[in-house]
Amino acid sequence: MSLFKIENESTRVYEKINTCSFDTAYTASVAVAREIVNLILQKQQEGKPCVLGMATGNSPKTLYAELVRIHKEEGVSFSNVISFNLDEYYPMSPVALQSYVRYMKEVLFDHVDIKMENCYIPDGTLAKDEISKYCKEYEQKIDFYGGIDLQILGIGGNGHIGFNEPGAQVNSKTRMVALDYATRAAAQNDFFGLENTPRRAITLGIQKIMEAKQVILLAWGEGKSAIVKSAVEGSVTEHIPASFLQLHENVIVVLDEGASQNLTRVHTPWLVDQVEWTSSLVKNAVVSLAKKINKPILMLTDNDYNENGLNDLLAEQGPAYDINIIVFNQLHRTITGWPGGKPRRDDRYRPERAEPAQKRCLIFSPHPDDDIISMGGTFIRLHEQQHDVHVAYQVSGNIAVSDDDAIRFVDFVNRFHDAFGFVDKKVELLYDKCLSAVKNKKSSDIDIHELRKIKGLIRQGEALATCRYVGLKDENVHFLNMPFYETGMVRKNPLGKIDIQIIVALIKKIKPHQIYAAGDLADPHGTHKVCLDAIFEALEILKDEDYMKECWVWLYRGAWAEWEIENIDMAVPMSPNQVIQKRHGIWKHQSQKDGVVFQGSDSREFWQRAEDRNAETAALYNALGLPEYAAMEAFRRYYFNENVKFK
Repeated sequence: MSLFKIENESTRVYEKINTCSFDTAYTASVAVAREIVNLILQKQQEGKPCVLGMATGNSPKTLYAELVRIHKEEGVSFSNVISFNLDEYYPMSPVALQSYVRYMKEVLFDHVDIKMENCYIPDGTLAKDEISKYCKEYEQKIDFYGGIDLQILGIGGNGHIGFNEPGAQVNSKTRMVALDYATRAAAQNDFFGLENTPRRAITLGIQKIMEAKQVILLAWGEGKSAIVKSAVEGSVTEHIPASFLQLHENVIVVLDEGASQNLTRVHTPWLVDQVEWTSSLVKNAVVSLAKKINKPILMLTDNDYNENGLNDLLAEQGPAYDINIIVFNQLHRTITGWPGGKPRRDDRYRPERAEPAQKRCLIFSPHPDDDIISMGGTFIRLHEQQHDVHVAYQVSGNIAVSDDDAIRFVDFVNRFHDAFGFVDKKVELLYDKCLSAVKNKKSSDIDIHELRKIKGLIRQGEALATCRYVGLKDENVHFLNMPFYETGMVRKNPLGKIDIQIIVALIKKIKPHQIYAAGDLADPHGTHKVCLDAIFEALEILKDEDYMKECWVWLYRGAWAEWEIENIDMAVPMSPNQVIQKRHGIWKHQSQKDGVVFQGSDSREFWQRAEDRNAETAALYNALGLPEYAAMEAFRRYYFNENVKFK
């Protein structure tokens, strides 16, 4: 019997594929792993092989880690498993850092007793004229074993499954494909830039995916929520290949909280069932209504409520005028120019406490520039309002520095010595070693230790320059260099006890009244998520300390997204001059300007993204009838020492 029991079918009237939502990607992965293990054991009892279709990427990593745990701790054997991977980049050496052969060995195959001769992964080393024949034989091997019993899938931001990009047909065969720009842009972090990212791949066709006896699609994080909604609730279309799964008889989409947030039953639950109208749900409904019909909140009428599915709310708490006033005031009270609290003022309706007047504020920045990019206006204002501001940079950020920048800095030091007559052969040797390493680096190589150290120092220098620009003393700047990050690759180590203890020690030292942390969870396997998990773990360890009872935690977002306005607890406005001031702070990070290593699919520079996002937040407040500002930075309060994490 499947572990995925779909309850309350009446709330899923918009969903054309069975979906199952979990609180976290971890709990979801544990459930999927158990489903796979039960299938393996069933096949063992029947004396048959278990044919699994394997996916790669970020989504299944936690799943594979759980399968490894079950094998090691529960003794489940994988000796009867036959695996077929979905895809591989082309061309691609099996030992390259980005190879799916290497990926599967590192995350699963090398840690269980599966027979390597039973592991099939598309061959990225073939000559082009061999690929067509190879792909036919790949499908024939699947047929020889009786077809795929269970196919694991992820979903691309453009809706691709495998590397079946938009435009692929439901009867498509295994083949070589041209990768969509959006797919290459999403993958470029792994290849250290778009120019190094392959343009082609070999992929299992949609037809073979649809022939699998069971399909489980995994999607984690808010970044996947929009495409999940389209695939699950929209029409079947080749423009979103994942939507073809609506035609499959045995498929389930497994989501975490972030990936499910755009589903109708989650985002607008009043449209599918009766709800308990809590204060937060009322705010969500009214804001959604105002945005939908493009009206300020105070202009909404009874008729607007009735025509847009809010009859029950109107009947229970109406008329519209009364509801509008309550929600308008809730939003208005989130706006403050005093993020550290306004001293000696009535703070009943302010986001932050008035006292203590001067607070110790600890800003955690995952990378060495997230602080100024994401909350630079607030950062500057906290210092100007005479709070004791500390900044903690959690990781070195060294992989985001180009080789050219690193060589340029070493060359400068070398020339500096020459110019002033300092004789230091070690510097010259270091320059020669780094230059040689860069020139001879292969796709399967990571940077040598010295080069990574230099890149880290570049990021440190830029972060220090920003903090000095704001006015902080050097002793208030903390470089934590959390060990989980230091792999030299985009793929990081799991969070460890040492990482958490580093955070614990700093909080103990500063005893902050405020903690600011990056709550950007668009990629649950990204650095931001791991850094936030470390902070949450530290808060759990320290929550009973007396000084922590006076500590409030505020979560900010990254350069790519903002909190939904109904979830904002504090909005800090910025004037045009303050926007420019923040821009100049971001510009101190010279290595992250002008075509950075991890640009993503957004061609704008980070300062442009931040300004646009902050301007959009301010414009949305104004469109809802609230005061007009040039820009706003938004925060959500996290209640680490209470049963409810958000209110």
